[in-house]
Amino acid sequence: MGFDLDLTLADTRAAIAAVYEVLAAETGVAIDTALVQTRIGPPLEVEMAYWYPPERVPAMVDRYRAIYPDVAIPATLMMPGAAEAVDRVRAAGGRAVVVSGKNQADTERTVRFLGLPVDAVVGGLFGADKGTALRAHGASAYIGDHTADIAAARAAGALAVAVATGPFPAAELTAHGADVVLADLREFPTWLDAFVTDPAMRSFPSEGSG
Repeated sequence: MGFDLDLTLADTRAAIAAVYEVLAAETGVAIDTALVQTRIGPPLEVEMAYWYPPERVPAMVDRYRAIYPDVAIPATLMMPGAAEAVDRVRAAGGRAVVVSGKNQADTERTVRFLGLPVDAVVGGLFGADKGTALRAHGASAYIGDHTADIAAARAAGALAVAVATGPFPAAELTAHGADVVLADLREFPTWLDAFVTDPAMRSFPSEGSG
């Protein structure tokens, strides 16, 4: 099973906002951190471009990543049901793999800080680009909060399991083509039990469909 990180396993809203607050103080640029928190998911460069001119974006990305370990990691929380979801996958004889858009180092730091016993961690991929990593690890499903995570599952030929804990409500995730929509990961164990015992639930969409 593949899992997204931000707003799927990890509540990084306050953590990410704290980093942008430091950047705002250092650069004198007014950053609406509440708005930033509604757009978590896409590559960092995308969000940074809302606040800084193109020529400054690379330097600000570097500064963000330099700040992140000390400021954001300690402020990161577990999403409801995350630990049990990972535990249940492994208890069922499966492997839990985190595939995230966050850079590799901070993805690893976050997983380690939360104490999630996952089998592999891959960072720095977004949307359909996650499909290569998911395929490499044999993921039968990908669980994420973003519409781009549905594209990731499709690219991997895996089941798209969405959780309505990020920027998109359940109806929008369904409309975007999610095969399964859960309110949050607290509903995951019940779904996993059915997935393991019912062969019909393991009929995946073909690559590129949806």
